Amino acid sequence: MNSNSFSPARIWTLATATVTQLVRMKIMAFLVVFCVIVVAAGFAFPVMNPEQQLKLLKDVSFGALQIFSVVIAIVSTALLLPRDLEDRTLYTILSKPVPRYEYLLGKLIGVLLLIGAGLFLMDIAFSAVLWLRQSLVLAQSVGALKQEGVATPEAIAQLTEFVGKQGLTWNIHLGVLAIFLKASIIAALSLMISCFASSTLFTVVISLLVTIIGHGQGLIREYFFSEGMNQIMKKLGSAVLAILTPDLGIFDVLDNVINGEIVSAISAGVMIGTAAIYVTGYVLVSHLLFVEKEL
Repeated sequence: MNSNSFSPARIWTLATATVTQLVRMKIMAFLVVFCVIVVAAGFAFPVMNPEQQLKLLKDVSFGALQIFSVVIAIVSTALLLPRDLEDRTLYTILSKPVPRYEYLLGKLIGVLLLIGAGLFLMDIAFSAVLWLRQSLVLAQSVGALKQEGVATPEAIAQLTEFVGKQGLTWNIHLGVLAIFLKASIIAALSLMISCFASSTLFTVVISLLVTIIGHGQGLIREYFFSEGMNQIMKKLGSAVLAILTPDLGIFDVLDNVINGEIVSAISAGVMIGTAAIYVTGYVLVSHLLFVEKEL
């Protein structure tokens, strides 16, 4: 077998080594901070009504999840290539029969494994606190109905359905999936930028700027591509914008999740497909840039 042929085993070895490298850099310390934030949000402001309490918990938790995923996606990916060049690990790896695209795939998969594991653990903590808060809110609300003498089976059933809709549902996990898919695109983007960037700071700044623009693509289209514009030019401009910066607005389903609305299977499929297209495109461009890069 040709040693330079595609090897999933080599990629997996690089990915696990990347996870170990990032863990040693204490990237996952954010997990502890997240748990403190979630527990504090879960039991703060008890005077709010049930809907507000659960929405606040989901809002704060999803905000922390997004910050974690974006920061890890940008910073960890931006640090990997310069760090490997600095300690000459890159030369050691590429001196062996390891194609450059396998190195890039291994590094990206390692970052995604770390983000995925972190989001999974935080999802468990978030779900546990949300379920506990939901149970307490329901018990308090039923108790209030009993004190008012209106605790009929119909009223209790209606209250249970309402609190259950605002509490722990599968929608919560779909929200976490949307965050992971968005982080995957940002990580692949950051990897691509690091392949031609002159410094880690440049990679971080440009990745952050592109991420901000990606979140605001809808506003940009609305402002620059007016209704009076030629439809062909409008579509062309939108396509160019989507190519230059990822359309991260597709993954903005968290407001729906926080409000207890259902995220459809079609929306989930669109998010997964969009993420796959962007990640694949960024990895291909990264390979083209990295092959030409002088080390």
